[in-house]
Amino acid sequence: MSFNLSLLPPNEKNKIELDKQASFLVWKLKEAKCGPEAIQEQLSMINDADEKVVFQQSVEKYKRVMGVA
Repeated sequence: MSFNLSLLPPNEKNKIELDKQASFLVWKLKEAKCGPEAIQEQLSMINDADEKVVFQQSVEKYKRVMGVA
């Protein structure tokens, strides 16, 4: 079964993008390519409160999955 992500509403597309960004930043953190300040920088650039929550939840999810403290 395939899904056409372009058909999603804009807020759902943005949640997917935030999740991808969180995954990439946690990977970079794990690989010592950045420090925890990179996550805080990204978080400070998000203006919407709901989007901040989504991003923070994704960061925590990927930290658990990737075994990052």
